[in-house]
Amino acid sequence: MSLHVLVVHNRYSSGQPSGENQVVDQETALLRAAGHRVEMFERRSDDIAGMSLPAKAAVPLLVPWNPRVRRELAARLRADRPDVVHVHNVFPLLSPAVLAACADVDVPVVATLHNYTQICPPGTLQRDGRPCTACVGRAPLPAVRHGCYRDSRAATVPLALSLQLNRRRWWSGVDRFFCISAAQRDVLVRSGMPAGRLAVKHNFVPEPGRSRTGEGEYVLYLGRLAETKGVRLLMAAWDEVAARGGAGVPLVIAGTGPLEAEVTAWAAGREDVQYAGLLDRDGCREAVARAVAVVAPSTWLEAFGLVVVEAMAAGVPVVAAGHGAFAELVEDGRTGLLHRPGDAASLASCLRRITADEDTNRELGEAARRRYEQGFSPAVGLARLEEGYRAAIAGRAQQSSAQQ
Repeated sequence: MSLHVLVVHNRYSSGQPSGENQVVDQETALLRAAGHRVEMFERRSDDIAGMSLPAKAAVPLLVPWNPRVRRELAARLRADRPDVVHVHNVFPLLSPAVLAACADVDVPVVATLHNYTQICPPGTLQRDGRPCTACVGRAPLPAVRHGCYRDSRAATVPLALSLQLNRRRWWSGVDRFFCISAAQRDVLVRSGMPAGRLAVKHNFVPEPGRSRTGEGEYVLYLGRLAETKGVRLLMAAWDEVAARGGAGVPLVIAGTGPLEAEVTAWAAGREDVQYAGLLDRDGCREAVARAVAVVAPSTWLEAFGLVVVEAMAAGVPVVAAGHGAFAELVEDGRTGLLHRPGDAASLASCLRRITADEDTNRELGEAARRRYEQGFSPAVGLARLEEGYRAAIAGRAQQSSAQQ
C-alpha cells in the first residue's frame, strides 16, 4: 500500500556540500519511484542572504521557536492529511515548532538524526579537535562559554537555547527516530534519549553508475576541508608517507571549507599531492571510481559516512578512522582498513598498506562492493524507510486507541 509522506527539511547552503541535502533528495526520489506520494515542506538557508536587515537580525531569535512555521505547517497538514511526517533538519529557519504543528493535527512523526544536535548544540560532540560531552544530559552552558558553533558565543546561544527548551518536546513529539548508525544510537541512548523510539536505519547510496575497473590512480580525500574531518591529520600522515618513499600514487584532495587556503599552500609545488577543489556530483563519482582507495580520517565521531559507502558502491576500499560509525561501516582487513583515531603514524601505515599490494587492494574492493549490496543499496534503504513509517503510524494508532 502506498503512503503519503510529507518531508520537512531546512536545506543547507548550496555554497558547501551537504550530505543531509543529498540524503533527503535521494530518499524522496526513491520513495516516489516506489509509488509513494511524497511532498515537501522546506526552507532554504540560501534565502537568508536575500532577506532585509531586520529579517536577518530576527533569524537567531526564531531558531528555538518559529510561530509562523507552526501555523503554516499545521494548515498544510490539515489540508493535505499525510500519513506520516518525516523531519530532517530544522535549523535555522524551521525550528522545533514543526513538532508542535504535527501534534496540533495528530500526525505521526519520524525524524532522522543526521548528527548529535539532540545532545550537543553544534552536533559534533567535539571541541578543540577532541571528543567532548560537557553538555550531554545537562544545560548546554559549556557550549556557549566556549563558542562551540562557528567559534562564536553569539552564534552558539540560539542553538543552546533551542536544545534546552525543546529537548523534551523532541523526545515526546517524535514517534520514531532514525539513527543512521548503531554507534550513534548507543551514544544517544547513553545520553538519556528513549531507547524504544530509536531505530537504526543506515543511509542508502544509489548505484553510482561508475565502478573501478583497474588498479586506480590515486588516494582520494573527498569532503569538507575542516579540522573535524581530519584534514590536518591527513596532511601530517601523507608527509610521513612521503618521507618513507611515498605511496607510488598521488593524494588527491577534493572539497572546500575553512582549511582550503592551508591545503592549497601545502599542496603547492608537490608532485605527490593534487588539490582538485569542489567537484559536482558527476565529478565526485568519477573521482571515486578512479581511486586506489578513499581516505576518511575524521577526528570526530561521525554518525554515518556517505563517502565511505559511496566508495564501497564503486568497489573501492576505504581507509577510515576506527571510531564512530566508521567502525561498523568498514570491516577492518576485509572491506578496508581502520586506523587509530587522531594518530598520524597509524594513518600513514594504513595508507602504505592499502597502496602496496594490488591483489589485496582488489580483494578489499570486491568485498566492499558486496558489503554495499547487502547493507546500503536502494532496495535495502526503501525497505527500512517503509518499515519505519509503518511502525510510527501503527504506534500512533495504538496510542490514540489507548487514550479513548
